[in-house]
Amino acid sequence: MADEKPAGVGESSRAPSSEAMDRPGTIPDDERPVTNGCDETQEGVKAIEAISMAWSKWGLIAAYFGIFLMAFTTSLEGQVTYSVVVFATSSFSSHSLVATVYVIQGVVNAVIKPPMAKIADVFGRLEAFTICIILYVLGYIQMAASANVQTFAAAQIFYSAGSTGLQILQQVFIADTSDMTNRALFSSLPDTPFLVTTWIGSIIGGAIVASSTWRWAYGIWAIILPVVFLPLALTLLLNGRRAKRMGLRPEKRRFIDGGPFVVAAKVWNQLDIGGIVLLSAAFALLLVPLTLTKTTPGGWQSPTIIALIVVGGVLLIAFPLWEGSKKLAPHPLIPLELLKSRTFCAGCAVGFFYFLVFYLSVQPYFYSYLLVVQHQSVAAAGHITQTFSFSSTVTSIVVSLMIKYTRHYKYFVTSGSLIYLLGVGLMIRYRTEDASVGSLVGTQIAVGIGGGMLNVPAQLGVQASASHQQVAAATAVFLTVVEIGGAVGAAISGAVWTQLIPYKLSNYLPADLASQAHTIFGDVNVASDYTTYPPGSPARIAINKSYQETMHTLLMIAVVLCAPLVLLSFLMRNYKLDAVKQGVKGKVIGGNADTDEQKVDVGISHT
Repeated sequence: MADEKPAGVGESSRAPSSEAMDRPGTIPDDERPVTNGCDETQEGVKAIEAISMAWSKWGLIAAYFGIFLMAFTTSLEGQVTYSVVVFATSSFSSHSLVATVYVIQGVVNAVIKPPMAKIADVFGRLEAFTICIILYVLGYIQMAASANVQTFAAAQIFYSAGSTGLQILQQVFIADTSDMTNRALFSSLPDTPFLVTTWIGSIIGGAIVASSTWRWAYGIWAIILPVVFLPLALTLLLNGRRAKRMGLRPEKRRFIDGGPFVVAAKVWNQLDIGGIVLLSAAFALLLVPLTLTKTTPGGWQSPTIIALIVVGGVLLIAFPLWEGSKKLAPHPLIPLELLKSRTFCAGCAVGFFYFLVFYLSVQPYFYSYLLVVQHQSVAAAGHITQTFSFSSTVTSIVVSLMIKYTRHYKYFVTSGSLIYLLGVGLMIRYRTEDASVGSLVGTQIAVGIGGGMLNVPAQLGVQASASHQQVAAATAVFLTVVEIGGAVGAAISGAVWTQLIPYKLSNYLPADLASQAHTIFGDVNVASDYTTYPPGSPARIAINKSYQETMHTLLMIAVVLCAPLVLLSFLMRNYKLDAVKQGVKGKVIGGNADTDEQKVDVGISHT
């Protein structure tokens, strides 16, 4: 923002001039980075600033190596477990509940990001990373040892909390240690492992299922992940001690002063635990019941389902009222000041619809569709499905390099939205029973290119509208809204799938096989058994027709909900990124030497 300091919240209420609106990179008063409403930099932020001022070139390189190592491990884990989750739920005769698993993941992924960002701001980055690793491992162990689908689904709480916590913390760390023009490129770093893991993950998963049990596909990561976390942990720990020796970081933290009740009250306020509880409960009560209507007596008329949705709605309304109260939430989980920025709001909405459509068109049932209708092997189905991850990762890296040299991001968000919409539309035409593998892969590539062009740039635009104190919260809110979109998409998918598949199977199966409809619906192994239900048989025709028609319905919903992306992209302001200053202290990649952001040249950035 040129050489001016970020304006405070509410400092100017005048409308921006038309001249300012038309000049790319010129930021009107109402679009300047917002600051913490309490005008206080929290101690976790001070700690990372102190560590940043103590970085050496090789220390920063080591930290990024640690980030990449963890990203590679979690990426591989995600690909392996994705290929076995349908076998895990089917082993409990509950294949249809795969959507419920994804909804639970989505809800936890959504609500954990702001509190994890808060923990990082209050306690520190290392402490937050450590909590995530512990949660991740607990989730692995519980899933591997689960005796029923309820235990398996409950394990998603720990697993998703750890997984999404690492995701947000990686992005926060990158925001701490890079300037705006280089941030898109380095924000893509955690995604680069997909270039490899996409192709080997499903092979490993298939091999584990064939030679052992799906449980081992979860259990091995409880050993591997803590080991690969050590390089980053040691780097942050040693540089934190170095910062203390240099007098850059205080020995004692203020919020731990006082008696137990005083400390508890400070932690409550600093983390906004009341807001965490309200937000978590609201989304859980609203989204999870959508996938359970088929298995709950009475369905939509069930008093339990109605009560859960009503209470969830009330809590969702209460959440912004809580957050807006300085007395109840002096350090709000989601600073409402951010909502004054048009770019921030539009960017978050882009993320919401992007993931909403993804969980209607690709996840969670495309994999099952490939196994059943297309008669693909486990490895082939995984490769086709994960073509999206590969193409979106390649695209995001290319786009990030282009952003680095063009200094603008908005063009890519708009172009990506159009390509994403085109790709989803092509799925309706080419995702049919008689489609070739090339057609199926081609549509995955199209949506992957679109997604890669809009996701990271949209996050960058959201971050550009925040100060350093707010950047963790802004990033957390963006990724929260993205996950909420995914949870809503998974909930809609689950509701459509659980309503239509059993209904269609009952109608299409021959009379002598109608009693098997529930078994076929509940177990993907049965539905994809071409020996029992060979090609051309009435049963196979009925099964494939049920799956095909249901998939078509999901894609029709997806293309309608994809259209708002294009309009929202136009609402984002076209910042000139090298003019954006967030007040980041210490050494950052690409920082300007004449500011408080000291440049670190790691052989990639030359600004």
